[in-house]
Amino acid sequence: MDVIDKALEFEQRKLSFKNTSERIKASREVKALILSLNEVYKKQKEDHIMDLMKRLTTVKRRIEKRLKGRPLTA
Repeated sequence: MDVIDKALEFEQRKLSFKNTSERIKASREVKALILSLNEVYKKQKEDHIMDLMKRLTTVKRRIEKRLKGRPLTA
């Protein structure tokens, strides 16, 4: 259950990434957590693991949206 503890800790962490490199590191970290949780979920099939993966995915989407930035308007 070490992966679940790491995922919960990441979720509770304050998400104020000041620069691009911190955002990239956070995006990679949350991606690795989601993939490892998926492996655990395949074995155990528990709903709380799926809920945790969904919450982490929304965090990942917010980080990646911020990384991509706003499109330029002509």
